[in-house]
Amino acid sequence: MLKHNFRQFRIWTDSVDLSREVYLLTQKFSTEHRFGISSQLYRAAVSIPSNIAEGSARKSEKDFAHFLSISLGSAFELETQLIIAKQCNLATDADYDNLLNKVEVLQKQIKSFLYTISQ
Repeated sequence: MLKHNFRQFRIWTDSVDLSREVYLLTQKFSTEHRFGISSQLYRAAVSIPSNIAEGSARKSEKDFAHFLSISLGSAFELETQLIIAKQCNLATDADYDNLLNKVEVLQKQIKSFLYTISQ
């Protein structure tokens, strides 16, 4: 039985939505970028909700916090990769601004949640 129901966490639902949007963005990339930055973007995005879910099943809040920290790291990794994609003209300004805003909001949400469970 799960210690926490991760599906009820807003950070999980928002990060799943973000993963879908990143996937849709990478589908716009040319085939030459599909196995490079495209793959890295998607893996970083998927890592965020995956670590939230995995951590929610851990026995202690300390373990859960560890997985939330990994999730937060993946969010910053995704932010960096989005910046690189934009600088390489792989993403439009609109796509970049939209996703970057969502990543930044999610980073704040994860930090806040991490702070809450660490108290």
